[in-house]
Amino acid sequence: MTSVLPDAVTLAADIRAGRVPAAEAVDAHLTRIAARNPHLNALTVTFDDRARRAADDIDRAVAAGRDPGPLAGVPFSVKENIDLTWSATTEGWRGLAEAIPARDATVVARLRAAGAIPIGRGNMPDFGMRWDTDNDLFGRTLNPFDESRTTFGSSGGDAVAVATGMSTIGLGNDFGGSIRLPAQALGVCGLRPSVGRVPRAAVDELPVALTLQRFAVNGMLARSVRDLRAVLDVVAGVDVDDPVSLALPAVAAYDGPHRVAVTRDPLGWGVQPDVAAGVERAADALRTAGWQVDEIELPHLEEAFTLMRRLAVTDMSGGALPAPLGRSADAFMRASMQATGVFETAAEYGAAWARRLVIEAAWRRLQVEHPVILGPVSAGGILPIDFDLGGPEQATAAWRMLRLVVVVNFLGLPAVAVPTGPGADGMPTGVQLIGPMHGEAAALAAARVVEAA
Repeated sequence: MTSVLPDAVTLAADIRAGRVPAAEAVDAHLTRIAARNPHLNALTVTFDDRARRAADDIDRAVAAGRDPGPLAGVPFSVKENIDLTWSATTEGWRGLAEAIPARDATVVARLRAAGAIPIGRGNMPDFGMRWDTDNDLFGRTLNPFDESRTTFGSSGGDAVAVATGMSTIGLGNDFGGSIRLPAQALGVCGLRPSVGRVPRAAVDELPVALTLQRFAVNGMLARSVRDLRAVLDVVAGVDVDDPVSLALPAVAAYDGPHRVAVTRDPLGWGVQPDVAAGVERAADALRTAGWQVDEIELPHLEEAFTLMRRLAVTDMSGGALPAPLGRSADAFMRASMQATGVFETAAEYGAAWARRLVIEAAWRRLQVEHPVILGPVSAGGILPIDFDLGGPEQATAAWRMLRLVVVVNFLGLPAVAVPTGPGADGMPTGVQLIGPMHGEAAALAAARVVEAA
């Protein structure tokens, strides 16, 4: 579905060199949007006139010999929970349908300064509180590979837009797999950076739960790993409005140990055969490229998974979200609360955060010797729509299938989702390459190897 479409690096190079007018690139995207979005519902709103004006400005800059920026003319979509000056930041919720921010989020401003062009907003579930992309405000986003299967979420709209050529870059975020899962479902690439690498503060001051502060990050979806790197180079860096952001050195070329720890079936709870085959293809590609691949038991994995569930559900049920949510998001949150339970006392809650530091230290020691961890994204493959609904048992099953995904968030680590080809049923398969804290270079390097295989 993405093979005939240029990636962002190629498109920007052609526009900067004058080989392709930015206006032509934008019109091609708008044509695809007109053809596909009314049915797929990936983008909730599009910015046709603004995008065309921005493209004309870039073409004039190129004609005058001025530098239009490293991502000149590249159309990108902006998830419904990231601020964009002229468009409501709805979070997929009716109560915010008119919430126009005063200015762009820092990540949007940095992309625009680099010449990229906002073309529309990506759909999401209410406040990202589901692993499927549906809400009462905009409706469901469909998976073009099979409309009976989920796009996952919560960055499902942006993933569909990237996969179908409605946008070239999707700007999203990841609290519990919200970039990596849609990337798997749509056969594209996704990067969840380390906590602190990319600013994520909203323009308006809203109460933010501690788990969101420590586990959620802004990231991106794209059609190639090198696009992820190109966008990361632009949006990363400290932001005065985001106390969690860090003044880290730029991500350099990776020159560390070429050793990978592979977990084929985290916790031994089972993986779908196509998922297992994708992990094996990725491991083989890394071995062929000279990487050492060792199967290693990940430390404290089940404890990390359990703590992540209870911390997230405790925060989300404790007033961090407005009420009432839309019907499906509310049903999922209620089922998760019943299945998981919450921390009843401040002492229990504090003890969970203390244990997190112990677990993080163990993973840091592991990733000195094996900087990259290879494993599945969704252990269950691309699941049916509404797989996360149906009551406490179904909510528990959903959490378990996504166990390695949520542990990455719990530890704040960077991870790249990369396709590994179609499965036996024709649906995309993919894996995640997990780097050490602030070790995006390692994860991206390994992902490039898997992508090229």
